[in-house]
Amino acid sequence: MSFDRSLKIAPSILSADFANFGAECEAVEAQGADWVHVDVMDGHFVPNITFGPSTCKAIRPHIKGVMDVHLMIAPVDPYIEAFAESGADFITAHVEAGPHIHRTLQAIRGAGAKAGVALNPATPASAVEELLDMVDLVCVMTVNPGFGGQSFIDMTAKVAKLRAMIGDRPIHIEIDGGVTPATAPLVANAGADVLVAGSAVFGGGSVSNPAPYGENIRAIRDACA
Repeated sequence: MSFDRSLKIAPSILSADFANFGAECEAVEAQGADWVHVDVMDGHFVPNITFGPSTCKAIRPHIKGVMDVHLMIAPVDPYIEAFAESGADFITAHVEAGPHIHRTLQAIRGAGAKAGVALNPATPASAVEELLDMVDLVCVMTVNPGFGGQSFIDMTAKVAKLRAMIGDRPIHIEIDGGVTPATAPLVANAGADVLVAGSAVFGGGSVSNPAPYGENIRAIRDACA
């Protein structure tokens, strides 16, 4: 998987039809999605429960491109191997989820996946400064994690700081939460290159009528152009 900083749209299956995940992944990729984003929540680190490694393993054959797994769980370490074995290309853990994020990132890379670190809105960019040589992705939360469909919290200044800190390292900056054609250009212009969008992609479409997925993806991409 070669690194590039071109804009990537990563629809979150949190907003897809839960009874039809495989077909939803295929439909959204066919309509122009670059990555597929899987939001894993445990009802403990965040106030919601979604899915686990078995769901990732089930949808993996339906995803041609990148499966981007975002672990909003604590503890993280006991589950890394299972998510890696499920076919995750990227596994992202929260810097706030435990005392030893350095060890967690080592474990993710050791399991054969790309390592991501996520920052809640109240966590400063400086929290990952000492981790940049061991991550492949920094995820900036632009909502408080736990639910889909929340309003965007402007983290443009944090994104710009991260972009400056990263320099020429091959690290993606991902935005997760409240991404729409109105908010996407703010973070893209500040240096983000992966935009996670849930309801903004899946809204108005379905497996039987996937064309709106493509229109929604194009609208976000065109707004950032």
